Amino acid sequence: MPDVPSSPAPRDAHPVTRDIELTPTHRWRAYWIAVAVAAITILDLTKVNVALPSIETALNAGPTELQLIVSGYVLTFGLVLVPAGRLGDLRSRRLLFVVGLSLFLVASLACALAPNGTLLLIFRLLQGVAAGIQMPQVLGLVQQLFSGKERGRAFGLFGATIGIATAFGPTLGGLLIALGGDTDGWRLIFWINVPLTVAVIVLAAFFLPDTRTRSHRKLDLDPVGVVLFGLAIVSLMWPFLFTTGAPTDDPNRWWTLVACVVFIAMFVGWENRYAARGRMPLIPFAIFRHTSYRDGILLSSAYFAGTPAMFLLGTLYLQGGLGLQPVFAGMVTIGFAVVSAWSSWIGGNLVNRLGRPLVVGGIVGMLATVGALVLVVLFTPEAWTPWAIAGVMLLGGFAGGLVVSPNQTLTLAEIPVRQGGVAGSIGQLGQRVGTAVGTAVALALFYATVYREQGAKADLAVFHDAYAFGMIAVGIFLGLALIAGVVDLAVRKRHGEPVTPASANQTP
Repeated sequence: MPDVPSSPAPRDAHPVTRDIELTPTHRWRAYWIAVAVAAITILDLTKVNVALPSIETALNAGPTELQLIVSGYVLTFGLVLVPAGRLGDLRSRRLLFVVGLSLFLVASLACALAPNGTLLLIFRLLQGVAAGIQMPQVLGLVQQLFSGKERGRAFGLFGATIGIATAFGPTLGGLLIALGGDTDGWRLIFWINVPLTVAVIVLAAFFLPDTRTRSHRKLDLDPVGVVLFGLAIVSLMWPFLFTTGAPTDDPNRWWTLVACVVFIAMFVGWENRYAARGRMPLIPFAIFRHTSYRDGILLSSAYFAGTPAMFLLGTLYLQGGLGLQPVFAGMVTIGFAVVSAWSSWIGGNLVNRLGRPLVVGGIVGMLATVGALVLVVLFTPEAWTPWAIAGVMLLGGFAGGLVVSPNQTLTLAEIPVRQGGVAGSIGQLGQRVGTAVGTAVALALFYATVYREQGAKADLAVFHDAYAFGMIAVGIFLGLALIAGVVDLAVRKRHGEPVTPASANQTP
């Protein structure tokens, strides 16, 4: 990534972030409110997956529409993350929490009442916008509230909560469908957001600390940079959003990746010129000079390309291949959620002592989990397969918990607090792009196998093959995450740099 030209920084280029002097009780209360926001946001990424067959039946939605209901949320989520993170750094995180939550409430209510697939998709995109406003404020607030070992523990608990939300989402979605029925049960998945969001809005408005920054400069939002950045993200994700694995997929969609390269070049050129003129660019490229940050972003992006796809493939196999009801298919991941929550807390406490090797070990464990899952599906008797998958997920949960929260701590360890929101939002953007790309690739391999082999083999054999091919993509993405971790260790060793977050105790 090109560096910003070294020009004199304008006065108040980095507004002074108000120090949050709170008692431990008040700090942790604010922390849990912020983490509750993140949990609600992430739940909506996973609980909708099990509802796709019900939505297809109830609204007569096609494959592309169903793909966009899941991936469109990720797209708009990713588009808003960086501008919202920067705005939170410059102004009030509490205000953006309330704005994002209010929009999320309205969008959830609209999704629950949607009469057709088109309107459901539109409201789902709006939900993604709301999620993109909220999430950067969570990470920015954690950066601002905690430092040193306490920050490691905070990110450990954050990772535990996100792990539970990610893995428990399919179970919750399946349970709500069972309660509401096959036709309208999917609506409960959106209805449940309403009381949860109202409760968090009240808590955020009254109990989150005021983080408004002091600055004499006019708010500089870099509108041209925002537009170019948005075009780059849309053109990058567009072909993956329309990848279903069906023979009718239009191959011309991949040409948008050429446009993506052009928009990225234009964005980088504009940002460098903008900074050279003494203005505040959307993305301060100087943060990528920090090895821990750059490598952490690459690692988490690859990891999130694999892990959510692993959950989705398991749900599709259990429902389509074994005929399990959504609620039972979702329950298979409960063990992963519980154990990953425990190991995330452990990882958050150990990361300051062990550093990057802890994360690398967790990725190795996840790769072993992928291999074990494929063997279980291919060779375990049908009646025992769900139980065997659940058992492997327990082991995978422990490994996964050692990746997300420790890597989050390492990634942001050297980042100044005043840039915590935008730095965290770039990381979240990498995760969301990774999720969209990984899910699209895995689903394309899964459904392409189903289309190719249907009629030539028994139904279960077709799903065996589809699952195995989809998991190949998962293994490749996790392998890329492992490479990023190993390269980071090698570079640090060659330069004599510590592998632990030595700068985690930094001050703003």
